[in-house]
Amino acid sequence: MYGFEALTFNIHGGYLEAVVRGHRSSLLTASDYNNLCQCETLDDIKMHLSATEYGPYLQNEPSPLHTTTIVEKCTLKLVDEYKHMLCQATEPLSTFLEYITYGHMIDNVVLIVTGTLHERDVQELLEKCHPLGMFDSIASLAVAQNMRELYRLVLVDTPLAPYFSECITSEDLDDMNIEIMRNTLYKAYLEDFYKFCKKLGGATAEIMTDLLAFEADKRAVNITINSIGTELTRDDRKKLYSNFGLLYPYGHEELAVCEDVDQVRGALEKYPAYQSIFAKLSYGESQMLDKAFYEEEVKRLCLAFEQQFHYGVFFAYMRLREQEIRNLMWISECVAQNQKSRVHDSVVFIF
Repeated sequence: MYGFEALTFNIHGGYLEAVVRGHRSSLLTASDYNNLCQCETLDDIKMHLSATEYGPYLQNEPSPLHTTTIVEKCTLKLVDEYKHMLCQATEPLSTFLEYITYGHMIDNVVLIVTGTLHERDVQELLEKCHPLGMFDSIASLAVAQNMRELYRLVLVDTPLAPYFSECITSEDLDDMNIEIMRNTLYKAYLEDFYKFCKKLGGATAEIMTDLLAFEADKRAVNITINSIGTELTRDDRKKLYSNFGLLYPYGHEELAVCEDVDQVRGALEKYPAYQSIFAKLSYGESQMLDKAFYEEEVKRLCLAFEQQFHYGVFFAYMRLREQEIRNLMWISECVAQNQKSRVHDSVVFIF
């Protein structure tokens, strides 16, 4: 019942909501980013981070540091926090938290299948996988030759099994098929998560449906831009769009026939929510579109914390922390490669 969450929410969710709001207060601020952007070496970055909650994770790392080490240790902090919350959670929050990791599982499956296709070492690929998306039989993915085998040998026992029903074919795996598989899986996952949140009802449904609709629209735009000039037909492109979101269904009709970035822009500018994103970009420019979408997403995720007694804060916190890790990776790469003039290009300030 909407509006009555306050009566019962704290019985099971009060402690964890307090924990996640506490974690949110430890996110890096604009002044932290300004200090990090002025660093000359990766050791300087480590020194600045030692005063934050990342300190204990980086303190025993010897010099010289590598960007991958910084990202790995910062991700480890996120994983530890997630595992703590999952251990304490009861239903339906525990299922909700598990849903958050399914996106990483899909990315890991695609990473290993693509790497195997290009004859990369499986152990090396496993090290690159996101720790939140690991599952027991992930190493066996390397033996699959087509999607039917991929499902039968490995994925049938994972939470991703229901999402595979739409993309099981006997075609051999190649780069194009793998990319279509990734987007088909993401579509099924987002639609399933959306239905689950609607079923929860109340403030959780209100906030999460808005956040997931934005995610679905962002993916639809990215699919359109990435498929321009490829052999993907308009009908195939449309099949990869999620069946919800602000752009569904009329925006999807327009996106399916777009032939260049300016046509995508024309289709989206009819929606006031997305006008502000394109207002920051000049015509024909798509390189900065990702950053503009990330900035809009961060704004929406921060707003999720303005309301109480809902599960959206857990999703918002995980996404904000992942954005922070992307920021740290970009700053570290710029410092390591002596490209400090570009350091502000991809940093999205959270506060």
